Amino acid sequence: MKITLLHPDAIIPTRKTPGASGYDLHTCDSGYLPPGTSAVLSTGVAFAIPEGYEGQVRPRSNTVHRLLGLITLEGTIDSDYRGAVKVSLFNAGPNPVRIAEGERIAQIVFSKVEHFEFEQVDLLGETVRGDGGFGHTKV
Repeated sequence: MKITLLHPDAIIPTRKTPGASGYDLHTCDSGYLPPGTSAVLSTGVAFAIPEGYEGQVRPRSNTVHRLLGLITLEGTIDSDYRGAVKVSLFNAGPNPVRIAEGERIAQIVFSKVEHFEFEQVDLLGETVRGDGGFGHTKV
């Protein structure tokens, strides 16, 4: 897959182990995130994701654990997007969180995408679950 570095300090995403599904994303930004605030940080990298695939920006488990209260908001990078991949973070914790330039803040997983044509119908058909949504199993 083609990648370009849009910032002099950008780091090409890497997998840390052969079994890892995600590539670590590093930030080109730095600063403090006070409690209850959010920020959008640039990775300084852009991809040419092949048509029929997407990039899914996801949290890194170590970031959530180490920076207690820092939440990575998931996002989708479409195959026709050519700008910098950015990561949205929210500090849900009680303390400010320091983000250092070059820090691994998220991961990106590439997945195949299926496209469908919609057929409007009056009824969808019966299933055992039916329209049972949140809490429908009472567990």
